[in-house]
Amino acid sequence: APGRYLLAWEQACMDEAVADIFGYHAVQLGMPRIDGLRTNRMPHQWLALGADAWLGEFGGADNPDSSVAPRAVALWAEPVALPFPSASLDLVVLPHTLELSEDPHMALREVERVLVPEGRVVITGLNPLSLWALRQMRVRLCQRWMGGSLYLPDAGEFIGFGRLRDWLRLLSFEVESAQFGCYRPAVRSAEWLERFAWVDPLGAKWWPIFGAAYFLVAVKRVHGMRLLGPAWRSGKARVAATVPVVRRTDPAGPVRRR
Repeated sequence: APGRYLLAWEQACMDEAVADIFGYHAVQLGMPRIDGLRTNRMPHQWLALGADAWLGEFGGADNPDSSVAPRAVALWAEPVALPFPSASLDLVVLPHTLELSEDPHMALREVERVLVPEGRVVITGLNPLSLWALRQMRVRLCQRWMGGSLYLPDAGEFIGFGRLRDWLRLLSFEVESAQFGCYRPAVRSAEWLERFAWVDPLGAKWWPIFGAAYFLVAVKRVHGMRLLGPAWRSGKARVAATVPVVRRTDPAGPVRRR
C-alpha cells in the first residue's frame, strides 16, 4: 500500500512536468513501473535499465496490483556509462535512479554529458527528513535485538534534497521546479493510509520539506563564450592634434629701403 501511494504521487508529478518539455530524444533510467514519458510528445523515447535493476516493493514487475503499466525495456545500460554521444538527449528521467546507483555523482555527471544545452533532467528520490525515513532508521537500529522488517526496501542510499541541489549547481544545472509529497505517516495498511489522507494538504502547507519523497526538474545551462582581444585593440584610436604656429613677424609687412 505505501508503494502504490508513492507511485501514484510520483506518476502524477511526472505527467504534469514532462508534458510541455519539447525536443526529439528522451530517456528514462530505471523503475519501469513509473512511466515517466507517457505524456511527453518527443518522437524518440527509450527505457534503459541496469544489469542489477531494482524493482523492489514500490511496484515491481511481480506486483499484480500495480496500476501503472510498464514500458518495454529498450536498452540495458548503467547510469554511470550511458551509450549516447555527448549533447544528444533533450530529456532524462531519473526515478530513484541516483539513490540506487553505485556512484550517484558520476551518474549525474553522465546525465550532464548526454544532455543538450537547455535540456532537462527529472529526478525523484526519498527524503531522509521524513517520517518514513525515521521509521526506517529506527528499525535498522533495533533490528539486531528486536528483529522486525524494514519499512522501505533495503537498497540504495538516501540523498537529501539540499545535497542533490548542490551537486546540480556544481554541474551547471538550474533547478526549475521542486516539490515534496507523501506526508502520511509510515503505516503499512491501505485502510490506515486512507484514514490519514487529511495529512497531505496540511503537510504541504505547514511542513513542506518533511514529505516522504521529493520531485524536481533541472535545466542544463551553458553560458556563451566571448573572445576578448588585447586591451590596446579595444581602446579608441588616438588622433594627432594640430599644433598652432605663431609668427612674430608679418611676412606681408612693409619693407624698409635704404
